[in-house]
Amino acid sequence: MMLRLLTWPFRVAADLMGLILSLAGSMIGLCIGFVICCLGVLLCLTGIGMIIGIPLAIFGGGLMLKSIF
Repeated sequence: MMLRLLTWPFRVAADLMGLILSLAGSMIGLCIGFVICCLGVLLCLTGIGMIIGIPLAIFGGGLMLKSIF
């Protein structure tokens, strides 16, 4: 029970990535993931933006990986 609670955010992120790819297709999902990843990196360049930038960069990278494989 505790493990399911701890892994819940990761399962939600993976389901969201799958939903985006099923709606948009692989090539568009790759482009969306690249844009989200770049936006996250740009936000990481500012001090306060790191709070939002790091999860965005990880989410964008995961979306790109999921669209490739």
